[in-house]
Amino acid sequence: MTDPTPVLDSSFWITAGAILMLLVMSGFFSGSETALTAASRGKLRAQADKGSMGAARALKITEDNERLIGSVLLGNNLVNILATSLATALLTSVFGESGVALATLVMTLLVLIFAEVLPKTYAITNSETAASAVALPISIVVRLFAPIVSAVRVLVRGVLRIFGVQIDPNSNILAVREEIAGALTLGHQEGVVEKEDRDRILGALDLAERTVEEIMLHRSGIEMIDASLPPDEILSLCLASRHTRLPLFRDEQENIVGVIHAKDLARAMDRLVRGPDGSDFDVMDVAMEPYFVPETTTLDDQMREFLRRRTHFALVVDEYGSLQGLLTLEDILEEIVGEIADEFDHEDDEVARTADGHYLVDGGMTIRDLNRAHDWNLPDDEANTVAGLVIHEAQIIPTVGQAFSFHGFRFEVVEKDANRLTKLKVRPL
Repeated sequence: MTDPTPVLDSSFWITAGAILMLLVMSGFFSGSETALTAASRGKLRAQADKGSMGAARALKITEDNERLIGSVLLGNNLVNILATSLATALLTSVFGESGVALATLVMTLLVLIFAEVLPKTYAITNSETAASAVALPISIVVRLFAPIVSAVRVLVRGVLRIFGVQIDPNSNILAVREEIAGALTLGHQEGVVEKEDRDRILGALDLAERTVEEIMLHRSGIEMIDASLPPDEILSLCLASRHTRLPLFRDEQENIVGVIHAKDLARAMDRLVRGPDGSDFDVMDVAMEPYFVPETTTLDDQMREFLRRRTHFALVVDEYGSLQGLLTLEDILEEIVGEIADEFDHEDDEVARTADGHYLVDGGMTIRDLNRAHDWNLPDDEANTVAGLVIHEAQIIPTVGQAFSFHGFRFEVVEKDANRLTKLKVRPL
């Protein structure tokens, strides 16, 4: 072996210092990549609004992630390759041919520990702080490498196009809605977010994805009044109902001609009682014009329409104009805040726990409400209610006592009214 002493001259230490500097730069690039990709844009925006210039720069350079990652990777690979080449030359001059293997081993350990794991661990732990700190130098690197990165981008897209892969530079890797929902679910599992808070926020986010027909009161459950009845009977029916607004029909229940408000009816009756003669009373004089909406309207659009029209009550029709159900603003709000009960609402438990561990569920209960109440994951793509799900999966109208198992649950029919399943026993398998 050659005597290493003459080799350890000033050039040796200069080269060693250059390698050390390149390792520091490699760690900087690795940490910057992790910090800028892991940082929450929402938190950066909040910091930028408070006057943080670093956060504002980080937001700007992360708008084009493809260019950012390309520039950082280019810089990282350049310094890593250069550091490895210098180390190989340096150790070969000292140890001869065995210096190649020694350089590979030493540089692998140094790059792994000090240029990858250490900076990335720090960047993940303090992503927003690190992103704000490195935003200025990284923005200079991005501008410096812009021509090379643009050429590489064209080349990469051309190669991917050959294999039938289309790249949309403006598409988000993860939609904001899914990102928020995932964060809430994870926070609830870790005990940071309460179930009620999670349900309210997810309920508000879901309004644009859900339609009126999913939460409307079905027409079989709507209380209606025949407009041709005598005034005293109309008054009695309104007083007996727990609802403030009731649809009026004429001849047949499909023919909705108006909506009577209990307060308007009370005013009209007051005038009649105080007036000379009440024989000419016509309920249509105080009825409001019915408001019809398509069953495919999204809850978000319908809530905006309720607010715009200053009304809380709508009748839902299908594509043929046939009455399907009834919807109120309260129904939409309940999808966000949960069940809203007042002094006139009946305390009907849609879910009751039995002694044998089953849940006694009302067949008309929506799958979404059941999932929210018990943190279950029953699918609601093909049916809105629990009874509808059982009929869809069974492909028959079950009889009392029949039981089915699907989606990880056991369903047993307890009560039935004609073709409607009114009560079911449900339990997770």
